[in-house]
Amino acid sequence: MSRLCLAIASSLLFLVSTSSHALLLRATLTEAAENPPTVPTTSTGAPRPLSFGTAEFDLNDAMTAMTFTATIFNIDFTGAQTADPNDNLVNAHIHAGPAVTPTTNGPVVWGFIGTPFNDNNPNDVVITPFATGVGGTVRGKWDLPEGNNTTLTAQLPFILNGQAYINFHTVQFAGGEIRGNIVRDVPEPSILLLLAAGAFGLFFVPLSGTRRRTP
Repeated sequence: MSRLCLAIASSLLFLVSTSSHALLLRATLTEAAENPPTVPTTSTGAPRPLSFGTAEFDLNDAMTAMTFTATIFNIDFTGAQTADPNDNLVNAHIHAGPAVTPTTNGPVVWGFIGTPFNDNNPNDVVITPFATGVGGTVRGKWDLPEGNNTTLTAQLPFILNGQAYINFHTVQFAGGEIRGNIVRDVPEPSILLLLAAGAFGLFFVPLSGTRRRTP
């Protein structure tokens, strides 16, 4: 049975070694994360629905490109998803820098909607408004030559250290309506290592606990 434990653990560790990404990162975008926090309203002062979103980032093995997908709710991606202009999307960027914290603002280092627009070498951005409802999905890739007077290589230390955020700007909030700090995702290999440890425990404990005494 101990050989079975070793076989299972070896298989799980093999999966760890063959299913790795260079690095995965995530962001949860909210109004409360903005500095200062935002309270969106219509142009007449009436409250409008909570805007929010999520984003996932994937750095390639060589750390020369970062792809991302962001899904955003209750921000108008077309200018026609709602009748009021306040929620119209105007810009979207990644901000980073040595002074950036979850409550501190930083400069634009890469723009992918509006101004500045830096996803241009090549242009990878794909914007897909929701067919129903308000919002949409954005996909893009920050390639090595791109950046707002900077490069991905120069900003990687800040991105990897949690000193970067993604920001979506609207007509009402030119400085940003929703924001999400970019943080490292829990890597999938960690889960597999836990499973490997669990395999040892699962098979070892019954063996020691069910041994019968010899009369």
